Amino acid sequence: MRILVVGAGAIGGYFGARLLEAGRDVTFLVRERRAERLRQCGLKVKSPEGDLAFACPPMVLAKDIDQPYDLVLLSCKAYDLQGAIDSFAPAVGPGTAILPLLNGMGHLDALDARFDPANVLGGQCVIAATLDAEGEILHLNNMHSMTIGERGGGRSARIDAIAAQLGGAGFDLNVSEDILQSMWDKWVFLATLATGTCLMRAPIGDILAAPGGEALLVQLFDECRGIAADNAHAPGEAVVARARAFFSERGSLMTASMLRDLENGAPIEADHIVGDLLARRRTAVGGLSALAVAYAHLKSYEARRTRMARA
Repeated sequence: MRILVVGAGAIGGYFGARLLEAGRDVTFLVRERRAERLRQCGLKVKSPEGDLAFACPPMVLAKDIDQPYDLVLLSCKAYDLQGAIDSFAPAVGPGTAILPLLNGMGHLDALDARFDPANVLGGQCVIAATLDAEGEILHLNNMHSMTIGERGGGRSARIDAIAAQLGGAGFDLNVSEDILQSMWDKWVFLATLATGTCLMRAPIGDILAAPGGEALLVQLFDECRGIAADNAHAPGEAVVARARAFFSERGSLMTASMLRDLENGAPIEADHIVGDLLARRRTAVGGLSALAVAYAHLKSYEARRTRMARA
């Protein structure tokens, strides 16, 4: 199975490197600048689960794609989605499966608008990774899982064949028979984590130590899961129990990657993770919406960042 990994950044580079190490037929679709860095320094991963290094990883530029791939693995940031779609479109044929690992659900609409929806799978990943100043991938803890599935539910020969290629490659792979629910569960969790830690500029443990901090996290989580329920994807009892335990863990140093981006003055996925979630709300919230306040906070950051870039 010929696999095209779109980008060689923190997420795509990590999972692509694991697949490459396992002997899979992987090619990285990269821009010229990243290609030059990879030619000079190679693709390097530093991880508690084992370091990896490839002196000359297989890569291709968008203009050089000359035939379809069997699987396109997509893990870009939401604000880069349209550019990514344009770049890998030549790699998509009638039998190509597209596996997006973005957060939220809005990217599915964009992919469906450009490609046959039957080609677009559901997927998500759980990993904390970043690029350092040298362009090396830093895996920050032991979490590195991927969940895939058919959006229509159930199992298929196609998803089993893809799972056979992605499994046994040094990371945890799960096949979900209800991938949309899995994606909503993660969205609810991530939106709570991102809005809470960005709004308070602090990890979970510090928020819990502040007066009213625990109540804020509870309100954010309840609003997020309420929106999921509005869309017929309410988290189950076990998911809710795990989330409540996570958001009440004293001393926790967990933050969202969005907070790291915000503190570094980088672009953030405010619209895709929070704005789109708010747009799907169907049940009115009594009193002040903490989620709406957090979204206004993130959009204010974006406005200030844009203004300062133009100054």
